[in-house]
Amino acid sequence: QVQLVESGGGLVQPGGSLRLSCAASGRTFSSADMGWYRQFPGRGRELVAAINSAGETYYADFAKGRSTISRDNAKNSVYLQINSLKPEDTAKYYCAPIDATFSRWGQGTQVTVSS
Repeated sequence: QVQLVESGGGLVQPGGSLRLSCAASGRTFSSADMGWYRQFPGRGRELVAAINSAGETYYADFAKGRSTISRDNAKNSVYLQINSLKPEDTAKYYCAPIDATFSRWGQGTQVTVSS
């Protein structure tokens, strides 16, 4: 049973930082391209950043320069460091393989940026 568990979200002031973690179980994702997504209420998920099995990374324009995605294949985990957080970053964040057929999304972790 594939399970993805996201953590590390919370309430942070504008300009602050968070490190999100995603722990996978039930399947090894070391060879999979993995991504962090975010979802605003009433809207679909959008890709924030991605990392392939070779460690090459991709960032959406809004995330470039202030986000770092990384992975630890030994721990079957993926991480997202986000700096200089803005109120418009407030959303629920999810990790998942870059796979249009993937459906076993985790619960996500809520990031709220507010003073």
